[in-house]
Amino acid sequence: MRIGINTWAWVAPLTDDDLARLAPRIRAWGFDAVELPVQAPGDWDPVRAGELLAGLGLAPAICAGLLPEHDLLADDDEVVRRTTDFVRYCLRAATQVGAAVVAGPLYAPAGRRWPLDPDARRAATARLVERLRPLADEAAGRGVTIALEPLNRYETSLINTVDQALEVVDGVAGLGIALDTFHLNIEERDLPAAIRAAGDRLVHVQVCGNDRGVPGGDHLDWSAMLAALADLGYSGQLSIESFTAPALAVPMSVWRPLAADPDTLAVEGLAFLRASSAG
Repeated sequence: MRIGINTWAWVAPLTDDDLARLAPRIRAWGFDAVELPVQAPGDWDPVRAGELLAGLGLAPAICAGLLPEHDLLADDDEVVRRTTDFVRYCLRAATQVGAAVVAGPLYAPAGRRWPLDPDARRAATARLVERLRPLADEAAGRGVTIALEPLNRYETSLINTVDQALEVVDGVAGLGIALDTFHLNIEERDLPAAIRAAGDRLVHVQVCGNDRGVPGGDHLDWSAMLAALADLGYSGQLSIESFTAPALAVPMSVWRPLAADPDTLAVEGLAFLRASSAG
């Protein structure tokens, strides 16, 4: 597994100058990969980023969440068009930067929650499958996989668990799953079993402590989770995703320090994951 980190540990939104400053340090610490967030098209240049990361030997991945004006489940055709245009931008950026994965909750904006009885859930899932198919086809044509991420119940009411993600992913050829240990810890009764349930559809993994801070030293059973990934033969990225960038404090409800500083989060998280993976 390649160990990476999301630049949200330091900055939000990411810019070209930020990446030029951060990427050499990330590589010098010993990371194999970096996760690049897309908050709005044009924040950073994918071509420039691709050249920088290739020169450093850092493997990129892209993560994205839908903006408030986006919703792939909307009744409004214009909203759906805006949403698909945004996802297509992420796919183009992935091609240009050299990323194999675009990961995130690419179905509705985080925070959109609504009651779903069984019939409503089936209808929403069917609509999502229909609207994701052409995007997954386009991704496959680019050599990229869209990885759908379950979020916890406070951020969405649609896809909270691996089983719910599989209801969508199994209906869309080429679609994958991204798992985040923070959300797994809230929604899954057995985290290693949930990881194994994702099977060969698992293409991206984000990690952090149960408090969204440094991996390790928290209550998560890291040895069992890493063993589950090894059992799957998972060879994708293990990307530290935490939100120590000041601009993310309010949107991500970070009310206390998650680490001494972002550099400490990176260095200690990498050391823990490297030692745990080797063991």
